[in-house]
Amino acid sequence: MLRSFCYVALQRGLQLIVLRFRSTEFKELELVVLRHELAILRRRINRPRFTTADRMFLAATSRLLSRTQWKAFTVTPETLLRWHRCLIA
Repeated sequence: MLRSFCYVALQRGLQLIVLRFRSTEFKELELVVLRHELAILRRRINRPRFTTADRMFLAATSRLLSRTQWKAFTVTPETLLRWHRCLIA
């Protein structure tokens, strides 16, 4: 329950930030996502291991981008949707 609340709070906070500083292409948000994924890949051994915080961050930010821009993520859209469903539940 607490994790679900934190996820919703993070998502709403990010939406407020985006609404305030919205650009036409959400370039700033995409850069933040890519930098976060780069940090994940830097600590990888054989395959990147996403922590719960990583999954929460990526699922929340994916809701702010259109699906055509999801190709910026290192995971598939189905994985993002699965993480989102798990965090909401």
